[in-house]
Amino acid sequence: MAEYNALLIKNCIVKASAALSDAEYLLKDERKSLALNRIYYAVFYIVQALAYKDGFITSKHSQLMGWFNKKYIHEAKTFPQRLNEIYKNAFANRQEADYDLLTAFDLSVEQVQIYLEDSKYFVEVVWKYLAI
Repeated sequence: MAEYNALLIKNCIVKASAALSDAEYLLKDERKSLALNRIYYAVFYIVQALAYKDGFITSKHSQLMGWFNKKYIHEAKTFPQRLNEIYKNAFANRQEADYDLLTAFDLSVEQVQIYLEDSKYFVEVVWKYLAI
């Protein structure tokens, strides 16, 4: 079982890294909505790696976010509050970019670049924790 979880964790880390690379590529082409999707999924995959480490399984994105916030931000204070803010912003941006068909998407490339840098920071901090 430990080997299986280690494989899941490794695959989540690989997927997080790939999602960041995808986001960079998409942003260079000014495909902001798709870049925001990949930015969120980079954060999602690295948190999913944490969940596998702790034996927490869920199929709901909001439940995973709540678990991360409760366990790692508020209870254990393992990570700074900034990570929770990055996670919430990434989720909200992905929701709007993927599903809101009624409003015009108005984030600049520069703003999406800031979100990309935030997600890189998030993934790096959590990855270092997982490597302990």
